[in-house]
Amino acid sequence: MTSRITLTYEDYAALPDDGKRYELHEGELSVTPAPGTRHQQILVSLTVPLAPYVKARGLGTLLIAPLDCIMSDITVVQPDLLYVDDSRRQIVSARGVEGGPTLAVEILSPSTTQIDRRRKMGLYAKHGVTWYWIVDADVRVIEVYRLEVDGYRVDARLEGSEPRALPPFSDLTLDPASIWP
Repeated sequence: MTSRITLTYEDYAALPDDGKRYELHEGELSVTPAPGTRHQQILVSLTVPLAPYVKARGLGTLLIAPLDCIMSDITVVQPDLLYVDDSRRQIVSARGVEGGPTLAVEILSPSTTQIDRRRKMGLYAKHGVTWYWIVDADVRVIEVYRLEVDGYRVDARLEGSEPRALPPFSDLTLDPASIWP
């Protein structure tokens, strides 16, 4: 019989800074390679319109990876982009975001697709992340999920060439032509 070792935030904080992306998923270490250039271009393309929008309206805090989102002592994730609305501002600390943000955004990479669509979706739901965006560059779609009592439900999609607003930013129109490299 093998016993599983449950890692904690303290164990996580002691890991080397070697360019890999480490996360803790309920005490289990997850390691993925650094994202590629397409992933980073999409991250910048989303951040450019969102950052001034959030700041100018005083809506809260927008942050990008790498940044620890400490959901619990045994669950630490690094969403590509996250938003903490003003009502939750107390969870932003010097060491990261300590609790569930309002929005977590994951840009799919070949090495993270299953993790982002299954494991992290479950973790975000468990820790009360209201909105979850999955950005799939291969099919040029942003899927928007809203947390409900029994888990996430698709609330909106950005696809095709038609600009549209995505929750929770109801009056910020995103143009697909400016997102995809």
